[in-house]
Amino acid sequence: MRRIGLFGGTFDPPHLGHLALAECARDQLALERVLFVPAGTPPHKRRAGRSSAARRVAMTRIAVRGNRAFRVSLVEVRRRGPSFTVDTLRELAQRFPRSQWFLLLGADSLADFANWHRPREILELATLVVAARPGVPRRGGPRRGVRWLENFAVDISSSAIRARARAGRPVRYLVPDAVATYIARHRVYAGTR
Repeated sequence: MRRIGLFGGTFDPPHLGHLALAECARDQLALERVLFVPAGTPPHKRRAGRSSAARRVAMTRIAVRGNRAFRVSLVEVRRRGPSFTVDTLRELAQRFPRSQWFLLLGADSLADFANWHRPREILELATLVVAARPGVPRRGGPRRGVRWLENFAVDISSSAIRARARAGRPVRYLVPDAVATYIARHRVYAGTR
């Protein structure tokens, strides 16, 4: 049985907190692979101000370079309509039937898990692996099928990084250097609100 982590998100941009969480999960759960899955059309985030899927995929690919266990999956970007986690897990489970899935998420997402699309089915398909977030208590969500990581709670958010980039402020040490270069070169967040 292959042990695979699934880490979904908009990754707009992917930052060092994302990478630290994925590496922590890989290490603690003996994961063979962590798939970063940029959302195509996130059902819970508005379109205005979101970078194109192509840019988010490019930045995520740049961010995971150098770690052989990390890969980027386009499963949600290629799908039409909203990107629901349950659909992604179903598709990946069919593609890789001899795999055990671990869904990586932050404690803030766990608190809202009951409102996700088909949460019970998600729990049948994957173990939830929850990372602590600063200021978010360790409670909420389902009682079974959840593992908490012993992780460093890194207080970095993509929205704060976008705001800094829009203001012309440096994002170095918040994102990998190559991602910071990509953001600057392509003016990813220039003129967005």
